Amino acid sequence: MNSVTVSDSAGTTVKSQRSIADLLAPLDQLAVKSTNLITKRGGRFDVGGHVYEMPRYFFIGPGSGGDPIRLGLFAGIHGDEPGGVHALIRFVNLLETQSELATGYCLFIYPVCNPTGFEDCTRHSRNGKDLNREFWRRSSEPEVRLLESELVSHSFDGIIALHTDDSSHGFYGFAHGATLTKHLIEPALKAAEEFLPRNGNEVIDGFPARNGIIRQGYHGVLSAPPIVRPRPFEIVLEVPSAPPTYLKEAAFVAALRTILIRYREFIAYAPNL
Repeated sequence: MNSVTVSDSAGTTVKSQRSIADLLAPLDQLAVKSTNLITKRGGRFDVGGHVYEMPRYFFIGPGSGGDPIRLGLFAGIHGDEPGGVHALIRFVNLLETQSELATGYCLFIYPVCNPTGFEDCTRHSRNGKDLNREFWRRSSEPEVRLLESELVSHSFDGIIALHTDDSSHGFYGFAHGATLTKHLIEPALKAAEEFLPRNGNEVIDGFPARNGIIRQGYHGVLSAPPIVRPRPFEIVLEVPSAPPTYLKEAAFVAALRTILIRYREFIAYAPNL
């Protein structure tokens, strides 16, 4: 991706390693002609004299006769993990060609949750914060406050975040929230195994794990508001950093596709429980 040159309020030239405009141009162009994809830029915030927007898209699938299922899909909260960013873009393109996969859904898509970190290729934001430790802790970070507002206002039925782990040899995930979460993440990991091995270690990222699934987690990660009841399902999917990009993206897409299918099946079956 080409670098871009911008100037701050004092006229100082700063060179960015990645261009968010270039990254999102294909999605914006797709939205112009799509009947399902809508571009909705989020709130603006200032960092060091530069004005940023929180990229946000809606994908509205074919109706199913009831209220749409609202899922939030998030990537790029760590700016040095572009795998999830590109996977979300690839997933949107898949949905555009196979919109039936999104039947009954309204998907809220946040491909770059840490714009300055993405530009700088850094885990932290340009303010030096790990944004994924700042949620629901009265953070003053503008990206976190904007995303918290989204999480409150949309009352998601499910939240999925995409990450990359440079210390893992395989695909794995964190599962929290609604009791049905375990019935979604296992099929998702199995689908991803077509492209990447699963991490079967008993301890992953410092937490006890079983079959690639972790039930605990870090404080301050992107999640639903603490007071929300009932809890939405919350899944974090993690790919290893070493494999080729196309395999990591394919594993993410396979997992996301499976979650859409399985959750819709559960919702259809739930009234008979």
